[in-house]
Amino acid sequence: MRTARFTLDPAFTIGEVDPRLFGSFVEHLGRCVYTGIFEPGHPAADADGLRGDVLDLVRELGVTAVRYPGGNFVSGYKWEDSVGPAEDRPRRLDLAWRSTETNRFGLSEYIAFLRKVGPQAEPMMAVNLGTRGVAEALELQEYANHPGGTTLSDLRAEHGDKDPFGIRLWCLGNEMDGPWQTGHKTAEEYGRLAAETARAMRQIDPDVELVACGSSGQSMETFAAWEATVLEETYDLVDHISLHAYYEPLDGDVDSFLASAVDMESFIENVVATCDHIGARLKSKKRINLSFDEWNVWYMSKSQAEVSALDWPEAPRLLEDNYSVMDAVVFGSLLIALLRHADRVAVACLAQLVNVIAPIMTEPGGPAWRQTTFFPFAQASRYGRGEVLDVRVDSPTYGTAKYGEADLLHATAVRAEDGSVTVFAVNRSRTEPLPLHVALGALELTDVVEHSALADADPDARNTLAEPERVAPHPVDGTALRDGTLTAVLEPLSWNVIRLR
Repeated sequence: MRTARFTLDPAFTIGEVDPRLFGSFVEHLGRCVYTGIFEPGHPAADADGLRGDVLDLVRELGVTAVRYPGGNFVSGYKWEDSVGPAEDRPRRLDLAWRSTETNRFGLSEYIAFLRKVGPQAEPMMAVNLGTRGVAEALELQEYANHPGGTTLSDLRAEHGDKDPFGIRLWCLGNEMDGPWQTGHKTAEEYGRLAAETARAMRQIDPDVELVACGSSGQSMETFAAWEATVLEETYDLVDHISLHAYYEPLDGDVDSFLASAVDMESFIENVVATCDHIGARLKSKKRINLSFDEWNVWYMSKSQAEVSALDWPEAPRLLEDNYSVMDAVVFGSLLIALLRHADRVAVACLAQLVNVIAPIMTEPGGPAWRQTTFFPFAQASRYGRGEVLDVRVDSPTYGTAKYGEADLLHATAVRAEDGSVTVFAVNRSRTEPLPLHVALGALELTDVVEHSALADADPDARNTLAEPERVAPHPVDGTALRDGTLTAVLEPLSWNVIRLR
């Protein structure tokens, strides 16, 4: 059996990790909000109806920026419906998910939720550029952020929020390249509208951070041409462009599924190339960064039938994928892909936070628990802060139908401010352990603090309501650091965290 190898050297780095890389996403979709984070009357609910057990898990997960309120939902969103006394808010049809939206949870409740999660939880608000436009975006910005003395800012105070919400990070619509999107537009139409909206929002606050809609996936027919056209209009007005990607095993092709991060890294690199091409063509010294504000494992082919069968219910059980160990290993590999591009990926949002393709599950009136995907995210958020080291693996490979030969090892490493290093590594082999040797070069490291792995003899093992703690990371013995070389054995189909000091 061949050994996988790489070298770490503090002189060769990728870039600093932006804390927003560990963001998440709350959309009015299924039970993400209602009976997810918000359930008045639940035994664990506080006075605001927020579930305390969920808040505890969200803090443990370590999420930072939280994107809201969509997603596809935002393209039909009327922000005015979500403010003021909850009992006076209108009920609306949500075209995106064929559901009825009660608006009992709205803008103020979202901000209250973030404040209870903690100071690391930053709002990331999306504006509706599907059915609405510049005027409504400005009104929302004034209501949310202006200190007072105007009709809308004073209305916020009347609604019980004297202090402004301080929303700095804004998405200019959602997936406007997608024909499924309410108010779908061509790249020319969207680029022009996004530029007009950005310019106007900067008149209120020149320091807002703005995200333009990129492609909804690398497989879109308009991919790259869309980004180029949109950036021609918006390059000097926005800070980031978005990427969205979801992965599932199709037609039983598990080998390609395990290599999903190959596609994610290609997607990132192709968008970077497009951004930099437009910047060069415009002779701009500015650099556009990436907001990977939707990513996950999602069994999307199953979900489409669920949505089309709905007849406008309230908070239906939708997109409630129950994740296996295999899913968690792919999920961890996607996290590695994001970290490996920390020089350009400034924001990333795991979609979504609770119940809907989420790391946290709840039962109405009952418990909340961690899915298998919870653990890689929580570990990456905790130990993946600092400077990403350049990792170039020498690994045995395996064949995939989609991506050709793929490395069995997928890895990155992050050096913290105190000099400690964490290696994140995935073994994609379903059957064989993978020996790993890491040369530590000039890094002054002497001890292995911990090696934990998420793996199981049953790759389909998962956490459920009946067995909420069936899967969790376990310690790995035998990992050693001697004479400047780390040696370890990665279990088959495993996500690994190796901490060194």
